[in-house]
Amino acid sequence: MTVTAWRSVLAAALVCAAAPAFFVLGWTWQGWVLLITGIGTAAVAERRRMLASDPSLTRDLSLIAVGMVIVHAISLEAKLDDLAMLRFTLALGGAVLVPYLISRFVYRDRAISFPWRTGQRWARWQWIWLFGVLALGWLILPFYFITSGVYQNWPVVDTPDLIARLFVGVGAVGIWDELFFICTVFALLRRHMPVVPANILQAVVFVSFLWELGYREWGPLLTIPFALLQGWIFLRTHSLAYVVTVHLLFDAVVFAVLVHAHNPGMLPLFLV
Repeated sequence: MTVTAWRSVLAAALVCAAAPAFFVLGWTWQGWVLLITGIGTAAVAERRRMLASDPSLTRDLSLIAVGMVIVHAISLEAKLDDLAMLRFTLALGGAVLVPYLISRFVYRDRAISFPWRTGQRWARWQWIWLFGVLALGWLILPFYFITSGVYQNWPVVDTPDLIARLFVGVGAVGIWDELFFICTVFALLRRHMPVVPANILQAVVFVSFLWELGYREWGPLLTIPFALLQGWIFLRTHSLAYVVTVHLLFDAVVFAVLVHAHNPGMLPLFLV
């Protein structure tokens, strides 16, 4: 990488490091320091070299920071009451919508987009991977959730109403993951650095969010590869529809496992 790319990675790494500070360690003021330091580092680096045609790293990192701060404004503890679901809707929706609107109408660029369809048919490997996601989820997720006890990070779902709320919540958060971590964070970072560091940094933010959401214990052994794969798949396909489909299939297994864990025998689908 060039010196400019290394400086971009350093500034972006500081901003993205705020995610584990916020969502894993619960260090609010340290997270703010990392955000400010990262954006400041980008601004200093850009003062001497930026051309009028260059995308602004400072602006793009500020969009990522805005999204993270909005998410951090609420507790990510999984709850299914009306107020909690409204809180999640406003915060997660705002974390996608506000950076998009700032980029589009304040910065006057199209750095953030949501390419739902590419106009191309899915390749054979894409269809195979959809079945692979279901198979891997069926094999791994029950063992992870039940033996580690992390299923208890989600509320007990023992009535049709609660089960329906869990289904909606798990699916909605899964769609949001791709809108924010891939179409926002990853897309913005890709404008300033090679694929590998951009993908690693988006995975840091992705996995940190999932940690506070409940994927703890040895969960990162699952969520880190998943986050990196989603970034790579999006880069290959440029299809939001496909990465969302992958995520929703994975989350369908998550939903079924949570129902099974809280209600043994209700869904006799798993080995654990």
